Amino acid sequence: MTRNSYYITTPIYYPSDNLHIGHAYCTTVADSLARFHRTKGEDVFFLTGSDEHGLKIQRKAKEKGVTPIEYVDKIIANFKFLWKQLNISNNDFIRTSEERHHKVVQDTLQKIYDKGDIYKKNYEGLYCVPCESYWLERQLDENGCCPDCHRPVEKMQEESYFFKMSKYEEWWMSFIEENPDFIQPASRRNEMINFVKQGLEDLCITRTTFDWGVPVPFDSKHVVYVWFDALLNYLTGIKYGSDDAMFNKFWPASLHLVGKEIVRFHTIIWPIMLHAMGVEMPEKVYGHGWLVVDGDKMSKSKGNVIDPLALIDEFGADAIRYFLLREINLGSDGNFSRDALITRTNADLANDLGNLLHRTVSMIEKYHKGVVNDAGVSEAVDDELKTLAAATVENFIKDMDGMEINTAIKGVWAFISRANKYIDETAPWVLAKNPEKAARLETVMYNLAESLRIIAILVSPFIPSASPKIYTQLGLAVPEQFLLAEAKWGGLANGTKVAKGDPLYPRIEIAEDGSTIIGGKKYEPKVSAPAPAQEEPKFAMEPIKEEITFDVFEKMDLRVGKVIAAEKVKKSKKLLKLQVEIGPEVRTIVSGISQYYEPEAMIGKNVIVVANLAPAKLMGIESFGMLLAASDGQGNLVLADAPNMPSGARVK
Repeated sequence: MTRNSYYITTPIYYPSDNLHIGHAYCTTVADSLARFHRTKGEDVFFLTGSDEHGLKIQRKAKEKGVTPIEYVDKIIANFKFLWKQLNISNNDFIRTSEERHHKVVQDTLQKIYDKGDIYKKNYEGLYCVPCESYWLERQLDENGCCPDCHRPVEKMQEESYFFKMSKYEEWWMSFIEENPDFIQPASRRNEMINFVKQGLEDLCITRTTFDWGVPVPFDSKHVVYVWFDALLNYLTGIKYGSDDAMFNKFWPASLHLVGKEIVRFHTIIWPIMLHAMGVEMPEKVYGHGWLVVDGDKMSKSKGNVIDPLALIDEFGADAIRYFLLREINLGSDGNFSRDALITRTNADLANDLGNLLHRTVSMIEKYHKGVVNDAGVSEAVDDELKTLAAATVENFIKDMDGMEINTAIKGVWAFISRANKYIDETAPWVLAKNPEKAARLETVMYNLAESLRIIAILVSPFIPSASPKIYTQLGLAVPEQFLLAEAKWGGLANGTKVAKGDPLYPRIEIAEDGSTIIGGKKYEPKVSAPAPAQEEPKFAMEPIKEEITFDVFEKMDLRVGKVIAAEKVKKSKKLLKLQVEIGPEVRTIVSGISQYYEPEAMIGKNVIVVANLAPAKLMGIESFGMLLAASDGQGNLVLADAPNMPSGARVK
């Protein structure tokens, strides 16, 4: 049975202190698809939101001296403002900190626990805080870092609950084989199959070393690990467990649109979670590419991070949306360039579409006092225009259903170009000089106005603020919803009176200093040049101590020690109490590193210990050894370490 509902989601975004153009890309793509399905007459639910729990949020909030919810509240307000400025038409914005989501997470966790698919054990392994991901040593990159973000991982040791992912490995492989279109594009599917072929490990789903998360219903010491929490937002948004009618209307989801870096979570963990719950699978997960700037990844240090709100203020939301959708092949990485944005806006929006509307309405006002009539005096060139209009609508639907968004846009613009060419071919200014051609002139003007009416419907998913303006200048009432069913030739009624307005898109002029002039207003460039390399201040090195002989140095016994436990020393701002394994023995070592390292970050770390240092009491605790560290005297300190070396190994 064909569904008349369409449920589309973006990933819920991590609260970032700085908005950038990459945040706008995925949501703009999803919005264009949601708007397209509404033009088909479907009942669409479009969900986006924010992923607010986890260790990294708690740490950042602590750094700023606020609570986690205070930290994320301000950031989420910025996200919502950006979506409004971009004309994003989401039906709901889900926050994982909301009580309605907590209930879904806890009910789901209890259900899977009762089924026997969740168990408790002590976890010891590698964890990437920025990605909120656990990794096996064999999965790390060539530098021993996270394979996704390539930043250092931390060794973690704590009591955790695990989800039996390994139990469902064969089921997953069978499901993907039977549903080859579930993961798109095909390159992402192949990546995921190869990943699972290495063997699925059970998934650690709870933590005890922080408390910013959803409490585990059957063990209050634990909070839910971020991905098991975050993924369930797709059910919360359509009232899973609280409104069966709504849930059954929109589930299974039609499309999860996600960045390629999180495809693994959405195509492996998520389906297995749903299968364990007894919930039907989504129809499709599509992993889009990344957005880079002038061929380089966005980075503060490179000075190429783009503020989308500043861009919208300068160029308008339609220009930003159009560029992102027109220039990038969905699934591939895309390049954002200010120069390319200006060129595309001038060529396509100002010249092609804007001029077509301006010329058409101006001529109707000039030749027919603003009134449109089809006198029925047609020629072959008219039939060609009408045939192309019908083909454009047909191909538009096919391309958008296939998620080939930029192909669909190119098709619409080919029709816009044809309509502009139609003006030159029919030469209305020549017809106006010949009274015998009056009826023919009326037909030509009608055909142009009717072309623009159909174009307004087709561009509504991409540049939504343009379509109402086109309708208004054509003298038409703006509908609550533009519909493809109305994109058939002949829908413009005779006697309609046009009303010329301001240019749809004013041309962007470039000043000598690189600033833009739009509608008489000057804007400075919003994409900065790469930050110039600055000479770092020279390190003020402490004087080297007096020489010692080798036999004196040889008395120092340096060993590799593995930290197996760590805690802050009460009433001390500087000291950590560590349990350090050195070969067969475990020592207590008190170290003044509390301002630089959290206790949980120390667990599993291989440190360098002065093993034969005489014991000393610090804050009443006897310390057997000292850790080696480097300090610049400016408040920065880094521990010396020996990754991948066994505890007890001699440091020479």
